[in-house]
Amino acid sequence: MAGKTDTPAKKHRSKFFRVAVEGATTDGRQIERQWLVDAAETYSQNTYGARVWIEHMRSLLPDSPFRAYGDVVALKTEEVEIAGTKKLALFAQIEPTADLVTMNKARQKMFTSIEIRPKFADTGRAYLDGIAVTDTPASLGTEMLTFSAQYPDKNPLANRKRDPGNLFSEAIEIELEFEEVEDESGKGAGLFSRVLDLLGKSKDKEGKDAALFTELGEAVEAMAEHVAGQGEAFAAEKSAREKLQTAHDKLSTDFTALVKKLENTPDTTGQKPQFSVRPPATGGDGALVTDC
Repeated sequence: MAGKTDTPAKKHRSKFFRVAVEGATTDGRQIERQWLVDAAETYSQNTYGARVWIEHMRSLLPDSPFRAYGDVVALKTEEVEIAGTKKLALFAQIEPTADLVTMNKARQKMFTSIEIRPKFADTGRAYLDGIAVTDTPASLGTEMLTFSAQYPDKNPLANRKRDPGNLFSEAIEIELEFEEVEDESGKGAGLFSRVLDLLGKSKDKEGKDAALFTELGEAVEAMAEHVAGQGEAFAAEKSAREKLQTAHDKLSTDFTALVKKLENTPDTTGQKPQFSVRPPATGGDGALVTDC
């Protein structure tokens, strides 16, 4: 019996969408232009991967309604015009979970608010700590922000911050557009599974189904193209390593030659030379004597 065919994994990725604009107030502070520049320039999932949360609330439980709903994969800044004034805006690209995709299709959580840390670690630059999705912009918008500014010691959002110095931007209405992207890590395995599945079917049919063999040929061709691509990438990496090794060997050779040259060169630049050339040996009458 032929096994179940494993298709390449699919995941979603959003187009870039605006998540913050300079000047939006929170906790009585202003979102500074440089913070947005810093966030876009310093963001890396390898440094700290910001996640997507509901209402800025984080849960330790994976099955909680307040679990993470995706990851921020990239940030960028662009100039936008709002009410005739040009401002710098921060745009984000996210990879959502299936739950967030479903939620978005149902037109739930249609606003976003960012959580930004003005001074991240020891860099002294701003960094994005997370993005929240919300249905109630007023709770994170003007009314809430005004209250927070007037009564900072009673800020109802304080316990939702990952760091006390963080601030939330006012919520912005967004229109998320998701695109399906292939998970390259599972592509090869999916192709091999497909070929094995088709080979199993061909044994059952004893080679009588021409359409099946056409499909098998297409699968083998796709697998070959994938393997060829992997081979090209490996060859390119090998070539780069060989060039690096050649450069390293040349530097090592040049360095050895330089050290040898310096060892045989008198130091006449200082007040006290480290060594001097040995004077020629002479006989009693001052004539040069050669020991033959």
